[in-house]
Amino acid sequence: MKRTKVAFFAEILIEDFDGASRTMFQLIKRIDHKQFEFLFICGVGPDRIMGYDCVKIPVINLPINTNYTMALPALAKKKLKNKLAEFGADVMHIATPSLLGAFALNYANKNHIPIISIYHTHFISYIDYYFKHAPFLIGKVKQAIAGTQKAFYNHCDVVYVPAESIRRELETMGVEASRMCIWRRGINTTLFSPEKADRSFIKKLTDNDYPTIFFASRLVWEKNLETLFRIYDRIQESVLKVNILIAGDGVALKACKAKMKNAIFTGKVDHETLSMLYASTDVFLFTSVSETYGNVVLEAMASGLPCVIAAGGGSADFITQGLNGFKCAPFDEEDYFRRITQVLGDIPLKNQFITEGLEHSSTLRWEQLAGTYFEEIQQMSLLKEKRFLGNQA
Repeated sequence: MKRTKVAFFAEILIEDFDGASRTMFQLIKRIDHKQFEFLFICGVGPDRIMGYDCVKIPVINLPINTNYTMALPALAKKKLKNKLAEFGADVMHIATPSLLGAFALNYANKNHIPIISIYHTHFISYIDYYFKHAPFLIGKVKQAIAGTQKAFYNHCDVVYVPAESIRRELETMGVEASRMCIWRRGINTTLFSPEKADRSFIKKLTDNDYPTIFFASRLVWEKNLETLFRIYDRIQESVLKVNILIAGDGVALKACKAKMKNAIFTGKVDHETLSMLYASTDVFLFTSVSETYGNVVLEAMASGLPCVIAAGGGSADFITQGLNGFKCAPFDEEDYFRRITQVLGDIPLKNQFITEGLEHSSTLRWEQLAGTYFEEIQQMSLLKEKRFLGNQA
């Protein structure tokens, strides 16, 4: 049986680097070698992935966030074209509308190769944070990004988006609705589960029996950390006896420690430790409005942890207000404080959020989502033949 050949382009292919990488590897690890052959092309990654070649090209560090790099295909154009011609892709998967993505898009369009993309990162929501000291540029930069994304995604055949709110926003930018499909993210309910609870571990960290509010995220400014600081201050000023536990690392870690002196910081933790922290704490607090999806909210729900989050970004789609959690005015620390107090003080409500959150998260399985993706890839491979024949005619 002829295998479907997929050229897979991504800036970074390191499995646990971030939420986008974890999503990509949920698919990569489920490749059926009998039906598919992949070629990976990236800026940062290993030499081989799942037994397939991984072509790496030169990169530069991004000045805004030095943890991330941008691949420079112009410095390896001949190498890439030769490798792609030799491979003969039936479908191209392009992760982001970057320079590498633009190169792949151009190559695919010239060679009549269908394109699939998954919308991983809501770049436009970062602009308010990165340009907060130059507000006169914000509107122009957002307009430029919207134009770039419209041009990129309107040349893809299929674009998977994780939430209705993100789909509507992309439509507003001018991305054609017919190209977009809702494709949510999955959750490993064996890894993230209430059974992972270990209250004794939390007591060792806190040295008390007070309820613990948990925040887990990369500590970068686009996660709306200024609001987190104000929530912390509001709790410190109140009579509420709670612990505040922060898991994660990033460029803003030093500032977070300075602003929240009595909070407990774990740094970056592995998945097993993270799952135990979710299952052992009392309220999950999440202030980010820049999420495309918000994996941490789903992980918290699957762990039996009630959520109080910002009413913004893709993660807000998880919460039905008052049924399985609370959504707050994104920048209003008083709203978060009120909702946290409400959850901690109302045991039946807290139990309802736990039950409903577990039920919701149990419906999102990676096996089903990966099956949808691979079926899509196979169907798209037929488009290449049709386009080639149409061009010949």
